[in-house]
Amino acid sequence: MRLITEKVSVGSSPVIIGGGSRIVVQTMCNTHTDDIGGTLAQCRAMVRAGAEMIRITVPGLQDVPHIKAIRDSLRAEGIMVPIVADIHFSAQTAIEVARVVDKVRINPGNFHKDHNQARERFRELIEVCRECGTAIRIGINHGSLGEYITNLYGNTPQAMAEAAMEWVRMCVEADFRQVVISLKSSNTVSMVQGYRELVAMMQREGTVFPLHVGVTEAGGGDSGRIKSCVGIATLLEEGIGDTVRVSLTEDPVNELPVARYLAARYSGAPMPQLPERELAMLDAACTWGPKLLRHETDEIPQDVDPYLRDEIMQAARRRFYKPEYIACPGCGRTMYDLQKAYREVMDKTSCFKDIVIAVMGCIVNGPGEMADADWGYVGEGGGKVSIYKKNVPVLRHVPEDEAPDRLVALIRADRKEQGMQ
Repeated sequence: MRLITEKVSVGSSPVIIGGGSRIVVQTMCNTHTDDIGGTLAQCRAMVRAGAEMIRITVPGLQDVPHIKAIRDSLRAEGIMVPIVADIHFSAQTAIEVARVVDKVRINPGNFHKDHNQARERFRELIEVCRECGTAIRIGINHGSLGEYITNLYGNTPQAMAEAAMEWVRMCVEADFRQVVISLKSSNTVSMVQGYRELVAMMQREGTVFPLHVGVTEAGGGDSGRIKSCVGIATLLEEGIGDTVRVSLTEDPVNELPVARYLAARYSGAPMPQLPERELAMLDAACTWGPKLLRHETDEIPQDVDPYLRDEIMQAARRRFYKPEYIACPGCGRTMYDLQKAYREVMDKTSCFKDIVIAVMGCIVNGPGEMADADWGYVGEGGGKVSIYKKNVPVLRHVPEDEAPDRLVALIRADRKEQGMQ
């Protein structure tokens, strides 16, 4: 049974999120926002592929006119899909862009470096959104919770839920109900547990806002699709989730068939046409992933393809047969060819086991978002890469063509020091 939440209306031809409505499918542009033509072309392709909501990064105040121009151009073409501004590190940008988009996504962990100032600026944002009819997504990321929360609760699923609840309470106190919440993690176990704890907290306090669900930085290919299905399907089976995004390190149009499949499977939306192999893969992930995450089984039957068994077991974090890759999908902040870098890192490091490697698009968000990684590979821009061990930079300004081999050398040296192969 679906969790009954508040109903949120987004856009002038409104898309309804929550309140028992069907699951809404969304995605995010990976173009630079000042490339208005390129972003428009990508938005059109997304809408043709079934996107019902599109998120676009707004790195700073200079990009507010760009996203306005993009939204205005789409409306002039009769494309009414809601446009969501994605904000990090700039409360003022969130406040200004709220006047020209349909929804603003903010990250409490980096809304303002001072926690008290963050709360004050968020109250300002609420009033601008109320005035302009703009919805808010409070988007918590496991890797960027902020010191205030991690000092209290550590880097845990409970910390994600507690971080969200602080901002939920501010919305309730202000009687502002146009709010959607998300708790994203690349770790399916942490992601599912965080959402469960958040739902319980909201229910105890009497206001349940709609939930946007997804596995962040899931990577690409089969692994990214399977990991996304394992995490998202577990929540949707439990009635948790009103809107979904499948986050892949690919052309964002490729996310939409998987997201539409999930919406169809769990809320009766039309099922997209998928290749037979992909449909079988998604079916297996949605059948066995939730059982593994809920500990209803410890193994997948032998009649399931061995490759799929291995992938699903790894996505559920039960057994690892290859390196675990965390990779962001890219956005307007991305500083290099992320998809190429991801492929190169995978090719060079596939020999290692029991290791988590993050390939991140920018120096702005990358280091914070790879909380679960043993090693990080982060684009700096200007043809250079930073390499991290855990959350500590060990090499900076490495030329892109040298960086994959330098990463491998560091991993080998570290494993030798630890007596590992």
